[in-house]
Amino acid sequence: MSRERVTLLDTTLRDGAQTTGVDFSLDDKKQIARLLDALGIDYVEGGYPGANPLDTEFFKAKPTKAARFAAFGMTKRAGRSAANDPGVAALLDSAADTIVYVAKAWDYQVRVALGCTLEENLGGIEESVKAAVAAGREAIVDCEHFFDGFKDNPDYALACAEAAHAAGARWVVLCDTNGGSLPHEIEEIVRAVTKKVPGAKLGVHAHNDTEQAVANSFAALRGGARQIHGALNGLGERCGNANLCSIIPTLLLKPEFSEKFEIGVTLESLRGLSKLSHTLDELLNRAPDRHAPYVGASAFATKAGIHASAVMKDPRTYEHVPPESVGNSRRVLVSDQAGKSNILAELERLGVAVAKDDPRVMRLLEAVKDKEAQGYAYEGADASFELLARRVLGHAPNYFEVERFRVDVERRHNAQGELETFSEATVRVNVDGQSFISAAEGNGPVNALDLALRKDLGKYQKYIDDIELLDFRVRVFQGGTDAVTRVLVEFGDGKGETWSTVGVSANLIDASFQALLDAIDYKLLKEGA
Repeated sequence: MSRERVTLLDTTLRDGAQTTGVDFSLDDKKQIARLLDALGIDYVEGGYPGANPLDTEFFKAKPTKAARFAAFGMTKRAGRSAANDPGVAALLDSAADTIVYVAKAWDYQVRVALGCTLEENLGGIEESVKAAVAAGREAIVDCEHFFDGFKDNPDYALACAEAAHAAGARWVVLCDTNGGSLPHEIEEIVRAVTKKVPGAKLGVHAHNDTEQAVANSFAALRGGARQIHGALNGLGERCGNANLCSIIPTLLLKPEFSEKFEIGVTLESLRGLSKLSHTLDELLNRAPDRHAPYVGASAFATKAGIHASAVMKDPRTYEHVPPESVGNSRRVLVSDQAGKSNILAELERLGVAVAKDDPRVMRLLEAVKDKEAQGYAYEGADASFELLARRVLGHAPNYFEVERFRVDVERRHNAQGELETFSEATVRVNVDGQSFISAAEGNGPVNALDLALRKDLGKYQKYIDDIELLDFRVRVFQGGTDAVTRVLVEFGDGKGETWSTVGVSANLIDASFQALLDAIDYKLLKEGA
């Protein structure tokens, strides 16, 4: 049985760039375009040439090999021809294979936002598409506000779609611009449009303002559309765009879609999806969404003991797809809700050998629950859990002891007379009976402590020279000024390995120091020091 082709257009670099707090550099855009190309995306929409110097520079050369490179812009303005419109000219002067025009499809928007007549808007769509086709470019028309426009005035919304199709647009894309439409509405309206424009030329562009952009994209597919627009990690203005990291695996792994449709992304390249999602977050200096479907760290994580027991017997009991299919991994979490199965599964994952009936396993379970009652959280601190487990099981060496540490914070005027705050830490450690005292200034007390602690560990120094503090997170809970503080730190090394540890105390500095000590102990353990 032959399957229908569904194309995917990624708008991360255009619509995604409108996300609050997201700013792409030129190098970021080039790298992301290459990653999308390698994944198998059909169209990479890069931005609006002429809108700013960065996008203009980006469109001087095509960054993709297989994917079509798309430039986004408005249809010609009323009162001038397409040949004399600078916006259209910038699109046609770019290195884009495809021109994506945005055109109003809601009569209310035409009158209020554009301030022109309905006929002028239709003429602008027609002329702009013809200009792109005449220049040898593929044309796509994003019918902005289409679904809201169809509900208000279906005849005019359809007229916009028909004008784009008649002028030669390869794709006529129906946009839920305000993100307020529901799946049943999307499916019904798309099906109605297919009576005027062939479904093989219809696309959908959904926003997530009701948390249904992904569902709306699939509803449009059921209604007859054959192109889906979206962004990696659901980036986009307001609440975001349809999340391609959810759409792609659903199309490939769910029989309802995989048996009827084919896409450019293969099952093999799908295994790199989690890494791609996290790479984007890393470029943007954003923490990955742990609870994101398919690619999040918690997407295949089991916390309750009874669930963990079932997962260990057969993963299908609580997993809808194999985690490795999207490049993710199964995690059986250790927490105050954990049972013996969680502990055994986590020990197995960490490579710590222990018999199922070993009484130390129950002692470890009790130790975990006791620690979590104090405020520790091992779900995001695997390294601290492994150290705790090895200590309870008697497998953890004692590398060094901290005899004392001190942190001073002083606010004073510098040599230029400017008021600044300085932090200095002193740490005294004992390694095999020999004391080492180190001092360091840092950007804050924790940084000073970190630098001082790692300044001289005697014979162990060579093992920690390449480690770097990557992230530092603080959570205050249980009260007010005397509250307990939980600190999570993440370290990395020259091999690209990362690990996280946790510390808890009523004193922020003490909690931080606990986490720093665990991080160094873990590194020494893994290096076989």
